[in-house]
Amino acid sequence: MSTPSPRRLHPVTLQQAAEESPTLAALAQLARESNERLKAVQSLIPLALQPAVKAGPIEGAQWCLLVQGNAAAAKLRQLLPMLTGRLREQGWAVEAIRLKVQV
Repeated sequence: MSTPSPRRLHPVTLQQAAEESPTLAALAQLARESNERLKAVQSLIPLALQPAVKAGPIEGAQWCLLVQGNAAAAKLRQLLPMLTGRLREQGWAVEAIRLKVQV
């Protein structure tokens, strides 16, 4: 007969849950790093385009940006070499930036 796992009787915050779970902690760290990367390149993105760009997932040496609309993605594609260069200057090992268009 197995012993039931102890249940929490008090609520926990998302941050507390993430700290107690290695998987959630790793995901939270990747989300923080993705947002930090976006902040590092924000000044290279035209002001009118900035609201259309969100930080996306990090997969190894590839980073994804979520972009609202094809027109914004087309303009952002032109900036990818500068964005990648800025990230490398700041110490991130980014080989490529992928764009995912949100509809």
